[in-house]
Amino acid sequence: MLKYVVLFSCALAFSAAQAADITGAGSTAAAPLYAKWQQAYTKKTGNKLVYEAIGSSGGIKKIKENASDFGASDAPMSAADLKKFNLLDFPTVISGVVPVVNLPGIREGELHLSADIIVGIYSGKIEKWNDAAITKENPKLALPGLRIQPLARADGSGTTFTLTDYLSRVNPEWKTQYGTNFTIAWHADVKAIKGTNDLVATLKKTPGAIGYAEYAYVVENNLNYAQLKNRDGQYVHPNAMSFKSALSNSGWKKTGNFEEMLTDKAGSGSWPITGATYIYVPRVTSQPERTAAVIQFFTWAFMEGDELANSLDYIRLPDNVQARVVHEMSSVVDTKGNRLSVPIFVK
Repeated sequence: MLKYVVLFSCALAFSAAQAADITGAGSTAAAPLYAKWQQAYTKKTGNKLVYEAIGSSGGIKKIKENASDFGASDAPMSAADLKKFNLLDFPTVISGVVPVVNLPGIREGELHLSADIIVGIYSGKIEKWNDAAITKENPKLALPGLRIQPLARADGSGTTFTLTDYLSRVNPEWKTQYGTNFTIAWHADVKAIKGTNDLVATLKKTPGAIGYAEYAYVVENNLNYAQLKNRDGQYVHPNAMSFKSALSNSGWKKTGNFEEMLTDKAGSGSWPITGATYIYVPRVTSQPERTAAVIQFFTWAFMEGDELANSLDYIRLPDNVQARVVHEMSSVVDTKGNRLSVPIFVK
């Protein structure tokens, strides 16, 4: 829980009762958490959030076009774009991207995968589950001779960005051929699907399939996940502890540098595809009451939303990162240069 309250000073003041309902769009990975936060926030304040889980690229597009009060993405925007569109970004929570499979006879978490195996599958070089490369990593498993059906996101996805950022860091072949992006020109064998929910639904009905999803979806849908080999050569499960390990081995805790990607961090217990989800708001707002309502919502979430985040296995931001976020939110101004006055709800 945030241990401090920051007052936003300026001439533009409004009461909590006058706060506008707000709209947001973007990240599907963060959608389960924002839904939980929205329900609790509305119950406490009466103010509403309407959030569209349309994918990170969609959220970025909307905020750039001023078509939503905030955008949400699972990857930080470039400094050049933030400057060009005069936007402020900040993270909300930490989680992880997880390989998920529909593999008859293999129990949850039994399968071991490495980055090279994932690259082989998604580049069409590994076609069956009993391929020698997979059996070498899983000598105790009786892997079936099923054909592998790789599933991926067709829409602009921050989950895809985080996965491909990881693969690009550890596999030069992937970096050269596919790179890091929200959308990828997938190999012909990959079935591209729009949205996490539809990808999960397809995975469930396709024996031999492999896909990827944010951890909250894995828990919510009771999906069969794979352990991953991390930078230290250890196989780890995706969970709160392995996400925290990656976070602890980053610059986030040391310096508050939330622009740093959290993929492929050192540490024997670190999950290699750890990432954060981000919010974008205008630095200079033509709709000060609505932008102030966005800041009010996320400040409330930092102060009172930890329990709900924990229930979905998201990881709260370190105190120094929360402090930096709240400080930067306080720099948002209206078109006259006045800082926003934001009522803070406390317990």
